[in-house]
Amino acid sequence: MDDLLELLPGYNCGKCGYQQCRDLAENIRTADDIGRCPFMGKQQFAKNRKKLKELLKTTVKRLDIVGVIDGLEADFTLAPLDGEPTCREDIHPIDGTEFKAGDFVRYRPLGCPITHFAKVIASGRGMTTIHMVGPQQRLGNEDIEFIDGGICLIFAFDGKIEQGRIPKVGETVKFIPTLCMMQKVHSGIVVGIEDRNIRIEAIDLKVW
Repeated sequence: MDDLLELLPGYNCGKCGYQQCRDLAENIRTADDIGRCPFMGKQQFAKNRKKLKELLKTTVKRLDIVGVIDGLEADFTLAPLDGEPTCREDIHPIDGTEFKAGDFVRYRPLGCPITHFAKVIASGRGMTTIHMVGPQQRLGNEDIEFIDGGICLIFAFDGKIEQGRIPKVGETVKFIPTLCMMQKVHSGIVVGIEDRNIRIEAIDLKVW
């Protein structure tokens, strides 16, 4: 890491999509990634660029993040935001069932064979934000009464990148929620990112 960082400009300008040069160094995997820095293409950094390419051939190995159920490769794993039990999810019941904050709901995401259990954080205008409480976490809480939400569309995830690369806003990404029982690769579009906190919308379980 120190060798990579020493060869980067060190301007911490954010033009590569990362806040600091160190973040870029952490996510460099191939020679093509060097091009994310607009300054590395300038003549004054030509020697550094050559050294970086040589270094990448011998020292940097890609972190493989692979889904268990589908064997697909993901860009990163998605963990809960600091201080929260699970990633936040925005869901919408296809049958129009309405929830309110504090409700416990039972539903099945469209495209997923597993019934999920969740606690509602907020709800309004057809969108419900939840924290997962099962099926794994539900053990020992069978006395809780759950509202049946039927099949739900999953619109968004809010979480924190745990392992893997940091993407750009607008990029389509593949990710694995850390508490996903099936460890299945999800896909979606990055609509907001700050440090490692990220919001992903247009969620799809069918990864192309």
